[in-house]
Amino acid sequence: MAVLTLRYARAFEQVVSSMQLDPAASLQQLKDFAGTFAGSSQLREVLMDPSIPNVQKLKVIDAIAAKIGMFPQVRNFIAVITDHQRLHELAEIVEEYAAVADDHASIQDAEITSARPLNDDDRKELEAQVSKLAASRIRVTYHEDSTLLGGAIVKLGSTIYDGSVRGQLQQLKQKLISA
Repeated sequence: MAVLTLRYARAFEQVVSSMQLDPAASLQQLKDFAGTFAGSSQLREVLMDPSIPNVQKLKVIDAIAAKIGMFPQVRNFIAVITDHQRLHELAEIVEEYAAVADDHASIQDAEITSARPLNDDDRKELEAQVSKLAASRIRVTYHEDSTLLGGAIVKLGSTIYDGSVRGQLQQLKQKLISA
């Protein structure tokens, strides 16, 4: 299943790129439709019922697209997923598309945990350093953990950079034990 969802996500990313659509807006429109789909059992019944003709399903999709303000390409993508009976995988496709779009735009997620709230200047400086470290643009999520005592821990992908006072004290303890 993951191979298929990735295939759909990559195909949609190619459409977004070739038509020069805003990837963030396209993703948001997909998320809006997916949220509407997930939240309405009646909509799921209609769109997933094989006995209902596709022409009627497209009318329903068009009505939703008009309310959400979808790009025609997003509407067409949803129509293809519906036609191929893949709506049950829509949430996974949206997740995969978000990852593919981030990869295409060279954006990485980073988590920064600090001992105290950071002011805007500290955040900008830290984000600039992490961006250099990642060699790409980053999307940052901030957390606070008072047990760090000071400094910060940066998680970039599966790599963790520990610049906290707690981490430095633990390293010092290990050196003293092994000496």
